[in-house]
Amino acid sequence: MSDSRRALEVALISWLGAAFIRLLRMLVRVEYHGEGEIRRREREGERFLLAFWHRHLLLMPYAYRGSKISILISQHRDGELIARTMAHFGHHSSRGSSTRGGAAGMRELLRRFKEGYDLAITPDGPKGPARVAKAGAAQLAALAGVPIIPVAMAASRAKLLASWDRFVIPKPFCRVCFVYGEPLTVDRHEDAERAAERLTEALNQAERRAEQLAGTPQEVRCAA
Repeated sequence: MSDSRRALEVALISWLGAAFIRLLRMLVRVEYHGEGEIRRREREGERFLLAFWHRHLLLMPYAYRGSKISILISQHRDGELIARTMAHFGHHSSRGSSTRGGAAGMRELLRRFKEGYDLAITPDGPKGPARVAKAGAAQLAALAGVPIIPVAMAASRAKLLASWDRFVIPKPFCRVCFVYGEPLTVDRHEDAERAAERLTEALNQAERRAEQLAGTPQEVRCAA
């Protein structure tokens, strides 16, 4: 496939993807829980790092209401499609991951932070293991000197894809709950792996709470 045809294909699919996400948002009932701290920070311009599991990516554009945010997206081929889709919601993407271009992605995020962006990351992406945070998010928060705000999503009815992360697609006319955890502060001298363990527990706790609030059926629950 030629570069021009590939670019056209990505542009079209990303537009359709964004349209699907917007339509789905219109067709579900969304609730926000524990949002006081993130809304305050958005209003007052106190920056932060938003962290969420890769499986919750679909509706995450609606978890953020600040002025501008940069999301770490893989340099893999699928990452370009995700980045272009997020651009339709006004979200910038920094390209890199734990498996490809990680250092470049971190540097780009820090550059964007200096330009006034909030930051976002899927700490188990792009290929897992699912729902286990890698050290990168903790390292980034320590370098930027900002807290990590964990957020999880759950739906009363959803389809789980047969992917490594069991990607969640809420079904139309269901109830969707976003749950924000308490901000996590990472000291520059703290062991990054230990901080990643704290983030893993915070995200899984938020996911369990979201599933409880949404009334997610046991057969589609993923929280332990």
